[in-house]
Amino acid sequence: MAAKPKTTRKAASAGGADKAAAPAVSLFRVTLEVTNIDRAKAFYEDLLGMKGKKLPGGRAHFSCGATMLELVDVSASGPSHPSSGPVYFSVPNLDAVHKRAKKLKCLSIELVHEKPGGAMVVRPWGERSFYADDPWFNAICFVETGTEYNG
Repeated sequence: MAAKPKTTRKAASAGGADKAAAPAVSLFRVTLEVTNIDRAKAFYEDLLGMKGKKLPGGRAHFSCGATMLELVDVSASGPSHPSSGPVYFSVPNLDAVHKRAKKLKCLSIELVHEKPGGAMVVRPWGERSFYADDPWFNAICFVETGTEYNG
């Protein structure tokens, strides 16, 4: 019979010293449903100003810092289900992204705190941002880097 490894009180506690060093939870991927992966990949490449990577299974990925944006083609199983709320992107050049969104005709027409969502404005919580809607009715928001509200 093999000897039991020694367990110290610190190591046996929930995570020990490692728990304090790293967060317990990390968001690494956000998925948006679409019904045409090629069109969606092209739309997000134009909007984000970066290349995405097409993957098997009707998927495309965009590396957005520590979090991956994943597009999933659900056309084989029916219509897409838009996200329940906006997906937020932090961008260093909000003006450039707004220009691309305007060209793609995807700026939001909704009001956000009584101001046009598609307009670049400073929101009551201090973010300089604008809202857009992709062709699959997913709401997206672009926030100028450095103005992000983190609670």
